[in-house]
Amino acid sequence: MRHNKNFNHLGRQAGHRKAMLSNMASSLILHKRIETTVAKAKAVRQFIEPLVTRSKEDTTHSRRIVFSYLKQKEAVTELFRTIAPKIAERPGGYTRILKTGFRLGDGADMCIIEFVDFNEAYTLGVTPTAVATEAKPKTRRSRAKKATDAVEDANVVKAPKAKAPKAAATKATAAKVAKKTNVGKKM
Repeated sequence: MRHNKNFNHLGRQAGHRKAMLSNMASSLILHKRIETTVAKAKAVRQFIEPLVTRSKEDTTHSRRIVFSYLKQKEAVTELFRTIAPKIAERPGGYTRILKTGFRLGDGADMCIIEFVDFNEAYTLGVTPTAVATEAKPKTRRSRAKKATDAVEDANVVKAPKAKAPKAAATKATAAKVAKKTNVGKKM
């Protein structure tokens, strides 16, 4: 019986579990969001929150402690340089888990785990669809007018014609290029 044992082993032995959590935490730090199962996301959240708290104080000692968990120099650098300054005033709760449904293969409950301060749609209070509608014009008239103006400008400009001696020179250089390569030769 496992009374009062509140640690999810994720069906793995200790070494495999530590390596998996380290890799997932490094991926989360580098990419700011990852897609995984809910159980793994909850385990990664428990793994990474103390490391992010430790990264608020940028000392050699804290860098070495975080490196002993993550084992990737790039992830440690990213954590201390970009993530720590952005979450400096936040007292905790650095990640959020967004459930996305079930995986087709085995029906596992899937989710996205991400850093709270790195999702612009949530932090600015603007939905992504509102940003997309503001970016492009709603009328077709403006696009059609620009296209006709471009056609008129193209008709006005005329280019001078090339002279015949240059054409003979290009044939000679083409022959040299063909001579250098094995194009057309049977092997």
